[in-house]
Amino acid sequence: MTDRPADAQRFPVESFAWPAGRRAAVSLTFDDARQSQVATGIPILGRHGLRGTFFVSIGSLEQRPDDWKRAAETGHEIANHTLTHPCSGNFGFAHGNALELYTLDRMEDELTEASETIEQLVGVRPRTFAYPCGQTYVGRGENARSYVPLVARHFLAGRNAFDEIHNDPTFCDLAQLFSLDADQKGLDTLLGWVGAARAAGGWLILMVHDIGGDGRQTINAQVLDSLCRELTATPDVWVDTMAAVAEHIAATRR
Repeated sequence: MTDRPADAQRFPVESFAWPAGRRAAVSLTFDDARQSQVATGIPILGRHGLRGTFFVSIGSLEQRPDDWKRAAETGHEIANHTLTHPCSGNFGFAHGNALELYTLDRMEDELTEASETIEQLVGVRPRTFAYPCGQTYVGRGENARSYVPLVARHFLAGRNAFDEIHNDPTFCDLAQLFSLDADQKGLDTLLGWVGAARAAGGWLILMVHDIGGDGRQTINAQVLDSLCRELTATPDVWVDTMAAVAEHIAATRR
């Protein structure tokens, strides 16, 4: 039988344990550095003593650098979301900045320049990354290439978007972690996802954009507050930043 490469082998379930006897992990992640995250989301997290991961868009970050610096100083993770948020040109807003027109070299410049800008403005070097629009490629047709290897090279972990299930800590690829879209979801749905991760010993990553009412790409503020309250009342679920959880998984595997 042909041996598989070491990094393709599944870590045995018995070799992994969450810290302090916990049964699962949850990370609350927020995209694009939107104003409602500063005005509403961070105060909600603070009331419950929770830390979030914020994948910041550089243009928005540059408008409120002091707010994001304070967020980092209070324990929230400020993370990389590229310099210009390129997505497929199938989205009208991306026609002038389409992934189909990118090369790997251009994408690597996006990643490194965004990290340098965040470090200059906020004072921290990003350790994790979120793929804009959840898309992991550059180019088109026979010239299309995955940029997952670039993310693996530059970051502790990378997060996808719009996925269907939590991550298995014994198997997941830290460079392309699954996340579930929490926007416009009710509390029962979110708690169901938490329960599924808890039953399986998994890592649930939730993706949020705006915090407020019930609009598109928005989680209701009361739903987020109630979710945080339920999470803090569930002591066997570890709630922490994406970097903290990824670091634990990586250290356990080593």
